[in-house]
Amino acid sequence: MEKRVEILNQLYNSQNENGRLCNSRHGQLEYMTTMHFIHQYLKAECKIIEIGAGTGRYSVKLGQEGYDVTALELVEANLDVMKKNIGYLKNVKALQGDALDLSRFKDNSFDATLLLGPMYHLFTEEDQHKALDEAIRVTKTGGVILVAFLSVHAVLYSNFLKGNFEAGLKINLDENYKATHFDNQVFTAFEVSDFEQLFAGKPVEHITTAGTDSILELAENRKDFKMGDHDFNRFYKYHLSCCECRELLAASNHLLYICKKN
Repeated sequence: MEKRVEILNQLYNSQNENGRLCNSRHGQLEYMTTMHFIHQYLKAECKIIEIGAGTGRYSVKLGQEGYDVTALELVEANLDVMKKNIGYLKNVKALQGDALDLSRFKDNSFDATLLLGPMYHLFTEEDQHKALDEAIRVTKTGGVILVAFLSVHAVLYSNFLKGNFEAGLKINLDENYKATHFDNQVFTAFEVSDFEQLFAGKPVEHITTAGTDSILELAENRKDFKMGDHDFNRFYKYHLSCCECRELLAASNHLLYICKKN
């Protein structure tokens, strides 16, 4: 626990998390696609918890739309920024806390649960299950749960096709080219089917799995990449038409697993 918190503090103190979803085309696509699915499955006047809320991009927007939002964030620097971003909103509560321990919340407390960051940084299967079980526990029966995760193959494509592919293989895959998770991993990524299998036996019904940022990060790494507003909006519409296609999922860095609590 202490080592994980130290790693996350170092990571998020050194980068602009507040601008991640707006300063690039792939970040914009991830945000817009995630909001598309949030709006698709939220009910009017529902009570929401976002676990791992970062600097509050989703929580603040949902608060501005009138939802009752509880935003939980582990990293103190992110939490400080989120509190500033919340500003005048009285219906968004920012709290410091860990996805592995939601004991302050009763069972069946929220109509919708967003787990949009913690699964990137939980590298043991025990912790992965604990975070999912806690998210499910605090969700009301019939409520929706949206869980973000990373594709191991897209991570390799986007981050290691720059002359360091051998290092990427060692970090992300074992000798049989299967996703691997190890102690103190900063980011941990999954085979899509393996991530879905984490929910086997849990009291949820799978609704869909969707890619949220497609191949845009890989494309945006090119020096000749250009995408104006018109082309981006056209790509976004195209992306929504196929982001749930099974054959395309692993090419997206960020994905959403969406389910309903039974």
